[in-house]
Amino acid sequence: MQKIKFEYSHNTTVANVTLNDGKGNVLDHIMIEDLQELLDSFKSDNNLKLIVFQGAGKHFSFGASVEEHQKEYAAAMLSGFHQLFYSLRDLAIPTAAKISGQCLGGGLEFAAMCNFIFADKTAKMGQPEILLGVFAPAASVILPEKIGYAKSDELLITGRTFGAEEALSIGLVNQLFENQEEMNAGINEWIEQHILPKSASSLRYAVKAARIRFNHILTNFLPQVEQKYVTELMETHDANEGITAFLEKRKAEWEGEMKVEIGN
Repeated sequence: MQKIKFEYSHNTTVANVTLNDGKGNVLDHIMIEDLQELLDSFKSDNNLKLIVFQGAGKHFSFGASVEEHQKEYAAAMLSGFHQLFYSLRDLAIPTAAKISGQCLGGGLEFAAMCNFIFADKTAKMGQPEILLGVFAPAASVILPEKIGYAKSDELLITGRTFGAEEALSIGLVNQLFENQEEMNAGINEWIEQHILPKSASSLRYAVKAARIRFNHILTNFLPQVEQKYVTELMETHDANEGITAFLEKRKAEWEGEMKVEIGN
């Protein structure tokens, strides 16, 4: 595995997974495949009580690869990325994300899938896909369940970036720490108090029960949103123009025409 690091802690009951791909920890197809392989290996680990995700260095993740959002790659990219969400659903092992620095786009979608999010005050979050003329499929399904429609609509439609204190105030983040060092110490204490004393199998049942509505919505609606992205959005001029303009480092020229009628 080249683009992630992995180690056990707490007597092999906690899996620590680090996104490790340079400055931005971009979720490209190689990193996604590495993560999928690791998640598959957890299926037979009956002692695992928690999976913790973090980014190497100063940032959690800049998001999914913009290059792989291009029309010819989008279907495969989304299919592989969304399989990670289904795998986490099926594992039902408690998950936590530790966020420092930028956590944007697919990075925030992946973090939002976790049961718990911890952040320090350097964290900057957002779903900026709309700025590129596209939308965030997983976030469109997950964020309303996590923080409600009023706030998720705002974040998904404006694409604005927000800080850790706002993330805490809207309920997206569970605990906020002053810096990365204090976050690491605080999470370790939290694990020892709230996770380690509990049964690994009972924790999984608790996750399944707590997420019975969430998982129903994810299972039924994420495929629909993915399909809308691939077969409708990516047939428009503006979606392709936005991605191309970003890669070419220029201002997008929008047309605004909807080539395919988007339903409700």
